[in-house]
Amino acid sequence: MGSGWHEWPLVLFTVLGQCVVGAVIVMGLAWNAASNNSELQQRVVRSMFFIWLIMGIAFIASVMHLGSPLRAFNSLNRVGQSALSNEIASGSVFFAVGGLWWLLAVLKKIPVAIGKVWLAATMVLGLVFVWAMTRVYQIDIVPTWHNSYTTWSFFLTVLLGGPLLGTLLLQTVRYSFHDSKLATLSALALFAAMAIIVLQGSELADIQSSVQHASALVPDYASLQVWRIALIALGLGCWICPMVRRTPPKTAGLLFGLILVIVGECIGRGIFYGLHMTVGMAVTG
Repeated sequence: MGSGWHEWPLVLFTVLGQCVVGAVIVMGLAWNAASNNSELQQRVVRSMFFIWLIMGIAFIASVMHLGSPLRAFNSLNRVGQSALSNEIASGSVFFAVGGLWWLLAVLKKIPVAIGKVWLAATMVLGLVFVWAMTRVYQIDIVPTWHNSYTTWSFFLTVLLGGPLLGTLLLQTVRYSFHDSKLATLSALALFAAMAIIVLQGSELADIQSSVQHASALVPDYASLQVWRIALIALGLGCWICPMVRRTPPKTAGLLFGLILVIVGECIGRGIFYGLHMTVGMAVTG
């Protein structure tokens, strides 16, 4: 029983990976919107270096969970049959396809028309990667994970952290791209996350096996969720409040806000891993 932080490599892998997917979509759309300004497009591409750097950190964390880099290759042995193999494979393909597009775009070695199609494929592959993540945890003998809340939570992280990360990087190249719409989307995602907390929290009391009760897995469930929501709200506030005052957000404020959102989502993901339980001899609820 606990907060689930013992699974910190998986916490970082899933949260950072999902934030990267959201940022790639935001920056990809911004890159397409700047099609009449090749200089701006090139600045956007150069700033995307940090997206792939974060994705690399996420994969390093996942390898640490496996214990050895060689096990990462072994995890690909059952692609198409194992959810874990599908997750690693889809993530690797997303990373490789997106990273190669970025490299060719930086070097200006890719035609614009091909670049647009390639980038669109990268965005789709990112969403496939997140979907593959959710399938790893749809295990019928783990009733606290085998539900729609898992899928919703993973995709909500894409909407909570991705737009803010993308906006931060666009801010560094002085490009304002639908900031208010993206901020509204993230705010709505926060309300959806709060609804999931309430609904899932009420259902935990009805789930129990022959040896344990789901509500006892994370004794501080309520207080940790309060901290999570507070941090995410403060993080998004660093982005939204300046716009309410009709002033552009500062880069430092966006960076601080992103850190708060990521920490908040890491707390939420830690709770998720802390809720792991198997049915044992019997399960009700």
